[in-house]
Amino acid sequence: MPTTTRTRTIDAPAAQIWEIVRDPHHLPRWWPRVTRVEGVDEHAFTEVMRSERGRIVRADFRLLRCDESEMRLIWAQQIEGTPFATVLESAETELRLGAADGGATEVSITLHQTLPGWLSSPAQAPGRPAAGGGGLLSRSLARLGSPMVRRAAVRTLDEALEGLAQIAG
Repeated sequence: MPTTTRTRTIDAPAAQIWEIVRDPHHLPRWWPRVTRVEGVDEHAFTEVMRSERGRIVRADFRLLRCDESEMRLIWAQQIEGTPFATVLESAETELRLGAADGGATEVSITLHQTLPGWLSSPAQAPGRPAAGGGGLLSRSLARLGSPMVRRAAVRTLDEALEGLAQIAG
């Protein structure tokens, strides 16, 4: 399971950054490729994104946790039945804010992704397909896709942190 974490210190108070990150309507201002957000309620939202090739893509998310006292958010992307299902089995994003020197804020974003196929599950025994599939193509994608998915996640998280730094600082 590719897990990618990126952290950056942003020269802005945590309360200011928290107000931005906890409201999905602000995502187009700082999250890469998001052009607008729709259907926002207290537990879900839909991102409308423009792919690198200019194609419009929609992605639905559920808010799993919003902890004001810890300044921690976790949201999960709905994968089943979407075009993302060809590359991902699951995807969760966790964002944490913490105090840094001089009134700055340390922002940490972790993306936990599970790829389809038996290699995506750390508990899966080698040589045995995962429940629900895990054929040769799926196993090959999991083995070869993990580094590509991780590189894309690093790029996305770095761009998100840069966008957040630009609007908060």
